Amino acid sequence: MKIKREELLQKIGEMKASGYSYLVKITAVDYVDHLTALYFIRDIDKNKEETLEIDLVPTDLWLPTIIKEHTSADWYEREMSEMFDIKIKGRKAGRLLLERWDGTQGPLRKGFAWGEDYKSM
Repeated sequence: MKIKREELLQKIGEMKASGYSYLVKITAVDYVDHLTALYFIRDIDKNKEETLEIDLVPTDLWLPTIIKEHTSADWYEREMSEMFDIKIKGRKAGRLLLERWDGTQGPLRKGFAWGEDYKSM
């Protein structure tokens, strides 16, 4: 189900209240001209899963945190921030999941270019 970034928190709250209480995963896909964030949420009792899709333009990459609704979002949000350069508003900056690299953007972005430290390897 496609939603706007501004609707994310409200939609997550509504889904949780209606039984979709298990956050399966969060990830993103880079389509070059835009990125799509994907939230997979499951209703365990009814064995149903919904996917929330949020399109983001490369010049405005941010999403609100959903940690208050789903504490398991912590690692997924950190990964999205580090790997896709999607800023997560409302989060405290934590240490990186992986080592620092000197590339120009997140390594899972299509335009990722290895920095000088890695070109000689």
